[in-house]
Amino acid sequence: MSADARLKVVLCWHMHQPQYRDLISGAYHLPWTYLHAIKDYVDMAAHLEAHPSARAVINLAPLLLEQIEDYAGQVDGFLSNSRAIRDPLLASLAAPLPADAESRLGLIKACLRANETRMIQRFAPYRRLAEMAKWLCAHTDGLSYLSDQFLADLLAWHHLAWLGETVRRTDARVKRLLEKGAQYTLHDRRELLAVIGELLTNILPRYARLAGSGRVELSVTPYAHPIIPLLLDFHSAREAAPHAPLPLLERYPGGEERARWHIQRGIETFRKYFGHTPAGCWPAEGAISARTLRLLREAGFTWAASGEGVLRHSLARSGHAPHAMKEAWLYRPYAPEDGGIACFFRDDGLSDLIGFTYAGWHGDDAVNNFTHHLEQIAVCCRGHSDRVVSVILDGENAWEHYPENAYYFLDALYARLAQHPAIELTTFSDCLKTGAAGHLPQVVAGSWVYGTFSTWVGDPDKNRAWDMLGDAKRAFDAVAPRLGTDQLARAERQLAVCEGSDWFWWFGADNPAATVSDFEHLYRRHLTNLYQLLGVEPPEYLAHVFAHGRGAPLHGGVMRPGQPAA
Repeated sequence: MSADARLKVVLCWHMHQPQYRDLISGAYHLPWTYLHAIKDYVDMAAHLEAHPSARAVINLAPLLLEQIEDYAGQVDGFLSNSRAIRDPLLASLAAPLPADAESRLGLIKACLRANETRMIQRFAPYRRLAEMAKWLCAHTDGLSYLSDQFLADLLAWHHLAWLGETVRRTDARVKRLLEKGAQYTLHDRRELLAVIGELLTNILPRYARLAGSGRVELSVTPYAHPIIPLLLDFHSAREAAPHAPLPLLERYPGGEERARWHIQRGIETFRKYFGHTPAGCWPAEGAISARTLRLLREAGFTWAASGEGVLRHSLARSGHAPHAMKEAWLYRPYAPEDGGIACFFRDDGLSDLIGFTYAGWHGDDAVNNFTHHLEQIAVCCRGHSDRVVSVILDGENAWEHYPENAYYFLDALYARLAQHPAIELTTFSDCLKTGAAGHLPQVVAGSWVYGTFSTWVGDPDKNRAWDMLGDAKRAFDAVAPRLGTDQLARAERQLAVCEGSDWFWWFGADNPAATVSDFEHLYRRHLTNLYQLLGVEPPEYLAHVFAHGRGAPLHGGVMRPGQPAA
């Protein structure tokens, strides 16, 4: 870059939740979509609104968009027309409390699912309630003495703790409820539900306004977040890991057709909510291959992004072994052999500092350290105006490990970088307006996690899940020609949910037992629903648990570092 040019930096936040809704009954089995929406997605929008000079890329997964809209409609329907809320935790906030011990115990356990240090211990009333709740979980005979008021207060505090920090600091109703501390009435709980409904209703329009003003670029992921290279060819897993065990299934039936469906449906869903076609795509888990990039290019995308490990492997395969000085090879977009789409690659070190390390630092110290790293990169890249640093991580799971949901860190980060004389916060599309992509002769298939697909295939439980999905896809192919238009659309949507990446992420003994159980059960339910929609009896194995977890990974396994631990 020239002496007076600034180093381009893109902060890309990927926001995604899998399908927690049963598409036949409409009931939600896990509450993470609405909880992360009212905390993390709301806070990120507020920070960007507070810093008009800041820029970022927000990647929104289509299933997340649909679920947020559905939740907003549920709350509005309940408050205005007395329609039922289909998420049991959210419904309990403002409905008569259950009388039976089993339901009460389920609610108590649900209200303990929050970060112990940052969300429970922070609030003295919640801490006291949680201590009693843990005792009740260990001594269930005490449930018969449990009062409705205890449950009401526990539910209220769980939701108050899950609100965004920007909401707690600005909403007068929430401030009053926080100050009250206990003895919450039904009116109090309905008022809190109304706040939640407003947040859910407004979150997508807020991002649309940010995009309309040029302050963020919105991008998308293929519809149900599938690992497209694996849909296209299981053997792509061996490009980066030659000895990776593969499913018994030779190839996923009709994989290219399904990949195209997810890409096109993702674009259509994005258009529905934001009124324009996205220029960029964060493929699910940054998973790319040469064929995947061709499909994205054919769909009209001008950029995609992936992980540092993928670029390392690709350069090495092309005869350009990367070295420790990343400034020489990482900080620029690349185009594959046939061109047409640029690919940006994540700086694993910087991204993981935000995802894991800085949560335990003072916010100002973390921002100073992060800025120092960027300043050093800027010095090394002087004279190269095409250089861009890509910081990419999920937009929801890191913040609960920070004090005050990363309020101080994110506020200081945007303020510091937006005003820095040597740094330019920008977007991927804007980068392509001012610089050409480098040439990448070969693309080695992989993802942002370790540059491989080992998080989704290779483990016996993961491979078994792929074989089960293959059975369901063959059943779909056999029956689909006989289905009516509406029935086919419902079955195809259910199939798409089963093809999502999240189920395979969680299968394997290295993950926590409780979370594996949640996702294993939901995966079998989705597959069973697919057979039901096809009018085919589900196979017996779907009635039996096939995956168990025994691990204790960092952050509970919801996030992974870009590179394996040394």
